[in-house]
Amino acid sequence: MSINLQQVFKNYHGHAVVHDLSLEVSDGEFFVLLGPSGSGKSTVLRMIAGLVELDAGRILLRGVDVTERPPQKRGVGFVFQSYALFRHMTVADNVEFALRIRRIGTAARRRRRMELLELVGLTGLEKRYPHQLSGGQQQRVALARALAHEPQVLLLDEPFGALDAKIRTELRRSVKRIQRELGVTTIFVTHDQEEAFELADRLGVMNYGHLLETGPPHELYLRPQTEFVATFLGRANLMVGDCHRRGVRIGPIEIPFEGGVHADTEERRVQVLFRPEDVAVKQTADALRWPSLGEATVEDSEFSGSIERLRLRLPQLAGVRTIAPQAPYGADYAVVDAIRSQNQARNYPLRPGGSRRRGNQACTRVAPSGHALRRGGPRGERRGRPRHCRPPLSTRARTRGGTPGRRDDHCRPSTRESARCGQRRNRRRSRTARARARPHSRSTVRSADPHEALPRCRGDARVARRRGSAPRPSRR
Repeated sequence: MSINLQQVFKNYHGHAVVHDLSLEVSDGEFFVLLGPSGSGKSTVLRMIAGLVELDAGRILLRGVDVTERPPQKRGVGFVFQSYALFRHMTVADNVEFALRIRRIGTAARRRRRMELLELVGLTGLEKRYPHQLSGGQQQRVALARALAHEPQVLLLDEPFGALDAKIRTELRRSVKRIQRELGVTTIFVTHDQEEAFELADRLGVMNYGHLLETGPPHELYLRPQTEFVATFLGRANLMVGDCHRRGVRIGPIEIPFEGGVHADTEERRVQVLFRPEDVAVKQTADALRWPSLGEATVEDSEFSGSIERLRLRLPQLAGVRTIAPQAPYGADYAVVDAIRSQNQARNYPLRPGGSRRRGNQACTRVAPSGHALRRGGPRGERRGRPRHCRPPLSTRARTRGGTPGRRDDHCRPSTRESARCGQRRNRRRSRTARARARPHSRSTVRSADPHEALPRCRGDARVARRRGSAPRPSRR
C-alpha cells in the first residue's frame, strides 16, 4: 500500500476532530475524501503531509513509518486551497522552488520545469507573475510546483473551490489526465459531490471525524450502508418498511425483490432507499411498471438544465415513517423527490398544484440595438422624459412651492441650481471648520520685535505675507 493510516486520532481543545481513522490507499490510486464542512477532511491531509501532529496512531508511506518525520522528508506534494504561490516570484521560479531547495542543478531544473509547464498547458508563461494569471492558470502553477520534485504522494485540498463551474470542469479533466500519466498516488479532498464522482477511483465519506464508508462511487451511491451516506450523496427518498420473503412492504404497498430481503433484526424493520430518478410520474396507475405509491400533488418544480426536479406531496401511508425528505412538523402527508428529463417534462407538463401547464410562457428581455440596459430603462429613455417624471434627486422633504413637510416632485430645483446650493454649502462648512480651528492653533513663538504681531495660524500667515500687514485679530 502507498498510504496506510492506522487508528489515527486528533483532538483540538478536547474536541475530537479525527477519531480512530484507518485508511489504505493503493499505489497509483485516485482516492477522494468527501464530507461536509468540519468533518476532518483537511486535517487528515495535513497529518499525512506532516503539517499537523498526531495525538495517536501511525502513518506509513510505502511501508515506511513517517509519523515522526518532518514534512520536507516525507516525499509529499501538497496543493493548498489558496494555492500559496510566491507573489514576488515568476511562474518559472515558483515551479523550480522545490528543486532549488534540494540544490538541483540549473540545467536539470530548467528541463523539469519545461516538462511540467508543457504537461499542465502553461508553455510560454514562464516570466509572468501570479497576479498576471487567471485563477485556473494559478491552480495549474500550484500543481506543477507540487509535482516538481516527483513526490510519492500528491495531496490536493479543495484546489477548485474558488473557481467558476466551467473552469472547474476543465481542470478536473486536466488533473485526472496528469495523475494517470504520472501514476502518482493522490488523495483529493472536496465537498463537491459531482467533483468526487468524476475524479474518484475510490471514495470515502467522512462525518464528525469518522470515516463512515469507502468504496467505488457507484457502489456508495446505489448501495450505501449507512443512513448518512444515503442522504448525503445526492438526493434520496428514505422510508421505513417491513421485509418479507418476496420483498419489502411500505404500508399497504408491496415491492418485490429478486431473492428477497434479509433483515439483521428480529423486528424485520428496514430502511428503503429509492433515488429521485427511480420515481416515475404517470397520468394513470396502469402505466406504471411498479406498484403505485398513490396520487401525488406537485408541490414545487425546479428547472435544472437537462432535467426537471419535482417535489411531490403524497397522502400519509399508515404505519410508514419518512426519513428523507422530511415534511413539515405535524403534516398529514409525505414528501417525495422526483427527477425527469426535459423530454418527459414536455410530453407531460406539470406545475405546482397538479394542474397541467400551458405552453411556452417564458420570455426574455433583450436590450435594443445600440442601447445598454441600465437602472430605469435603456439610456435613450432617460433623456427624453419631462423633468417632473425624473426620479427624485434627493429624499429630503421640500416645502418650496408645495405642501409644508412633503416632498413636491414638480417644484424641484434644476441641476445647475442644485450644484450652486452644494457649492454654497461647502463654502459655509469650510468657513466653520477654519473658525473652530483658530483658537486651538495659536503660535507660542515670540518675535524679536515686541511691536510685531505674529500670525495665529497658517491661513493668516499667507494673508499677512500677501498683503504685507499683520493679520486681523481673532473674533474671540
